[in-house]
Amino acid sequence: MRCALAAALLAAGVPGQPWAGEAGDVILAQRGPWALEGRSLTWDLTREGPALPGFLPIGAGTLTMAEATDPADGKRVLQLTQRTDAGERRIGPFPLSAGDPVAVFFLESTVRDMAALTGGNPDYIRNRIKDAVFRGGSVAHAEGRTVATVRPFAADPARGRMGAFAGLTLRVEAGADPAAPLRELVAETADPVAPAALRGMAGRPVAPARYRNALVLR
Repeated sequence: MRCALAAALLAAGVPGQPWAGEAGDVILAQRGPWALEGRSLTWDLTREGPALPGFLPIGAGTLTMAEATDPADGKRVLQLTQRTDAGERRIGPFPLSAGDPVAVFFLESTVRDMAALTGGNPDYIRNRIKDAVFRGGSVAHAEGRTVATVRPFAADPARGRMGAFAGLTLRVEAGADPAAPLRELVAETADPVAPAALRGMAGRPVAPARYRNALVLR
């Protein structure tokens, strides 16, 4: 998986004064060049939502970032590995100088999930999230942590057709050092997602459920 965007989110209700316009700087901070030096970083991965084709709920998965050798040119690169009950898949490679492959993975998986659960255009969803990250959002600073919050569809002209995703909130938590790995990334809806009938689903009722996509650094 490769993606040209990155947005994020995380723990709600963090105290502290918010400043608008800094969310993109927190979420997409330049965290490279990475120097893992033989160690790996692991985030616990969960994904919840209504059961629909194209959407993969994850009860207890992991996402690991480690250095690897690119067989194409022998250079050192970053490799993401997602492990779930459904199996293992590798995502990448990403250059060691990359800003943050985990933020990219998180944003792109949210885009794909929303498209699968609503039948919406992933390009439209991706562009709206990208615009919100760079032009909106707010940031709260408190107790050595920084939390960026973005609501990408709060003022979207098409929000009436998005159901619960109209209130999608992205939150990302960083530590005091903006170059350090992100601690937590969460995308969630406040209300249950009740998917409209999608192609191939006629006559098959789908139980509504809140959507939540979360990565928590171990």
